[in-house]
Amino acid sequence: MNPAWQTYLQSRNAVIQDDRVVHYGNSAAELASVSSGTVIVDLSHFGLIGFSGEDAESFLQGQLSCDVRLTKHSAAVYGSYCNPKGRMLASFLLWQDKSQYVMQLPAVLQAAIRKRLSMYVLRAKVKVADMGDTLIRIGVAGSNADTLIGRVLGRIPDRDSGMIHTEKGSVLRLGQDRFELILAPEQGPEVWGRLNEDSVPVGASVWEWLQIKAGIPIILPATQEQFIPQMANLDAIGGISFQKGCYPGQEIVARTQYLGKIKRRMYLANIEPATSESPVKAGDELFGADMGEQSIGMVVNATASPDGGFDVLAVIQASSVEGGKVHWKTLDGPVLEIMPLPYSQNH
Repeated sequence: MNPAWQTYLQSRNAVIQDDRVVHYGNSAAELASVSSGTVIVDLSHFGLIGFSGEDAESFLQGQLSCDVRLTKHSAAVYGSYCNPKGRMLASFLLWQDKSQYVMQLPAVLQAAIRKRLSMYVLRAKVKVADMGDTLIRIGVAGSNADTLIGRVLGRIPDRDSGMIHTEKGSVLRLGQDRFELILAPEQGPEVWGRLNEDSVPVGASVWEWLQIKAGIPIILPATQEQFIPQMANLDAIGGISFQKGCYPGQEIVARTQYLGKIKRRMYLANIEPATSESPVKAGDELFGADMGEQSIGMVVNATASPDGGFDVLAVIQASSVEGGKVHWKTLDGPVLEIMPLPYSQNH
């Protein structure tokens, strides 16, 4: 986290641990506010990797599952970075900032992914750099988010994944009422202060809940190398290109697509643990009567729900979801209540 930005947020009552805003004094009230008003969130818990140089596009095109060229059209794209077996090492959001590409992914994975990608630069004219402290990112969400951003920054993108650049910073539209602002550090305090006039500051877990409800998977250390991209619905959110050339794991990703129905898919669900001392977390295994003691799935992301329990994204064997109950952690554990995703999985 940018040190000056951290000092500023702490002056606004932010409680920060490990470069992550936990809350501003009342986590429960902050989570409840997301349903009724507009919220603002510091996004420093995501790291940034910058790719610059004349070969940056071709290098990334040969490493990532998405079509990097789409970012030329004032847009951001979701994508994944896989091992040679097609299993995801990271999921990310990618955009162009001036003359470079910027990859946003969990800060906890940034250093390792940056190091791994740097190993494959070889003779290509590409510079791979940590950009975490060079840009401030603010999430804005709620029914009044578009009006508020328009007032503070002047205008907003008119389409999902669209991106515009203003004098004060860039605006990325992630959904109908969810945005990310990308600013130079010196612009952060002024923009935050103006946004805060008509919004509630909330901790990082509230943004994670919004991402879960939007069906956007975030690969974490506990889930690295567990899923091929289609299992986590990357094909449904534009994170896989089947028309471009090779990248690590491409052969397996393509073969899975052309063989037909994916046996495991990502679902949105709610889990009510028996006690609050036992939180649901990424990497937790799931079970069903049809497979006995063999796991039928895994939690991808989880966070407390404003409606109680935990809302989760989970990769689960489709036949188990269709055929019976899915249980958390054990065969007699709490049952997952499956909820509809905001997009179709039929890709």
